[in-house]
Amino acid sequence: MKGGGVALLPTDTVYGLAALPTERAAIERIFELKSRPVNFNLPIMVSSVKGLEALGLDLNANAMKLLSSEYVPGALSLVLGFKNGPLHSWLEGRDEVAVRIPDDEWLLAVLEKTGPMLVTSANKHKTTQTPSTVQEILEELNGEPEIVIDGGSLENVASTIINCRFDPPAIERLGEITHEALQKVLNNG
Repeated sequence: MKGGGVALLPTDTVYGLAALPTERAAIERIFELKSRPVNFNLPIMVSSVKGLEALGLDLNANAMKLLSSEYVPGALSLVLGFKNGPLHSWLEGRDEVAVRIPDDEWLLAVLEKTGPMLVTSANKHKTTQTPSTVQEILEELNGEPEIVIDGGSLENVASTIINCRFDPPAIERLGEITHEALQKVLNNG
């Protein structure tokens, strides 16, 4: 990946296409593989809350309740804004980012070595589910990533996305974590 490649890899939810945020050609390749318009920002995975702080994100009270919950690390993506603007040039032009800390030891170890990675579901743009096997994914994509890591068959439940820029936070996509579970965390924090 440090050479500019895109990886197809298993996550704790679905298969993802991953690239280092500093590798412009790899990022463009993800859009090409997914047939995704380039005006859609890619989500970011980090290994810890410190990784979020290093991006200059606004970890407001609601975000901290969720980050301290049993769902992180895990299948919960948070949409966050910046405290005082992006701290990295690869974030320029964005006013918010979707971030996630995965609940997978192998992936966390990779993120510890690479730092933040742009990771999006490994499916064609506008399809509702990510295929569960590498073979099915490769048949659907527009080309093949440079690195393919087969983790077997994965469930197709994407992460729940909650936008913490709003008060109260707004659920943008329901996944494995329910609305009721999130409300409980936010109301009891």
